[in-house]
Amino acid sequence: MLTYYFQLGLRSLRRNPALTALMVMAIGFGVAASMTTYSVFRAVSGNPIPDKSAQLFTPQVDAWGPQQNLKGGEPAEALDYIDAMALMRAHEAKRQTLLYPVKVSVMPEGDHDMPLAANGYAVYSDFFPMFDVPFEYGDGWGAQDDQTHSAEVVISERLNQKLFGGANSVGRTINFGGHDYRVVGIASHWNPHPRFYDLFDTDYFADEPDFYMPFTRALDLQMRTAGRNSCRGKLTFTTWQDYLQSNCVWIMPWVELGSATEAARYRRFLENYAADQQRAGRFDWAPNVRLRDVMQWLDHEQVVPPESRISLAVALGFFLICLVNTIGLLLAKFMRRAGEIGVRRALGATRGEIYAQYLVEAGTVGLAGGVLGLLFTALGVSGVGVLFPPEIAKLARLDPSLVALTFAVAIAATVMAAFYPAWRAAHVQPAWQLKSS
Repeated sequence: MLTYYFQLGLRSLRRNPALTALMVMAIGFGVAASMTTYSVFRAVSGNPIPDKSAQLFTPQVDAWGPQQNLKGGEPAEALDYIDAMALMRAHEAKRQTLLYPVKVSVMPEGDHDMPLAANGYAVYSDFFPMFDVPFEYGDGWGAQDDQTHSAEVVISERLNQKLFGGANSVGRTINFGGHDYRVVGIASHWNPHPRFYDLFDTDYFADEPDFYMPFTRALDLQMRTAGRNSCRGKLTFTTWQDYLQSNCVWIMPWVELGSATEAARYRRFLENYAADQQRAGRFDWAPNVRLRDVMQWLDHEQVVPPESRISLAVALGFFLICLVNTIGLLLAKFMRRAGEIGVRRALGATRGEIYAQYLVEAGTVGLAGGVLGLLFTALGVSGVGVLFPPEIAKLARLDPSLVALTFAVAIAATVMAAFYPAWRAAHVQPAWQLKSS
């Protein structure tokens, strides 16, 4: 019977083309507006590392005090050198890393090639297994290499293509800023959005890093951060060592904790560490620490752009208006056939069968609206750069999941909108209709 009702629905679409066109256009425009803005919202608000987001935490230790810290008494969003290295030496977590962005010039092979500017990160060896970084060739360096300050580097697939034509370059030598490094791994395309591990910088949706180098090696070379550097109070340092001993925060810490028990234990460690610093006279305020996992950190940093939330709310409101208009059009369409409904009821059709017929008919309208909505969604996704910054606009994609969602929303919303018109149609009185006819 559903197949028969579907055929009736297709005939009904052709019976009154003007009314059908209005409904299809209302559904199509409403779905397209919603799906276009949702594609952006999904890209910027999704879980960037779903398999491990509840196991990765960023610790914060207040090194500024209540007079200098952030709004609401929050500690700084990163650590200074003293606290960062103290956490690393304590090694209270299963895995741990420090990181900060660096920028270097890369000298390609060949006498006539110009140097390339490359952006990357100084990290510890645990960075790669912690964040599940995929490799095309080779692997990351080991903990022993961190301790010996080895001159090794992991480069991205993109940089490997520029320098070595995409070949397996493990074991080759690269010159970064006048210093030679041995390539130990080529990372496959890996660029989680947003870049959760470095929210201290403001470009959450930048292109993937070109390389990763040992944190200890970067410190040996006195490589300044290419990202934010936030300090408080009077700045009197003039040398690299003075800078390291200052309260300037520029290092992002991450730890991997496998359970809630481990997280609670690590939080106590942070509190005890801050208390020790207070007793030693370095802090003259009560311990003020935080420990947030990935999703809590994203929420705290308010990574989702407000314009994406606003545009999604406006689009959903527009879709709701389209559905209200569709309800009126369906009601008019169904009640025009009150005589036909009366005859069917008189011949023995149940109200349930009337419901089924008209809901399936509404579903055909939704299907047609979904086709139109998909076309408009494709246009909308290609033009989101008008409303959003380029680094965000490029994340919106019309992938198979969005195509399926577009059809599902169009059909489901239209069927839901048809419930009241179908109820009115199912309650037509057969005797009155036969008499009036």
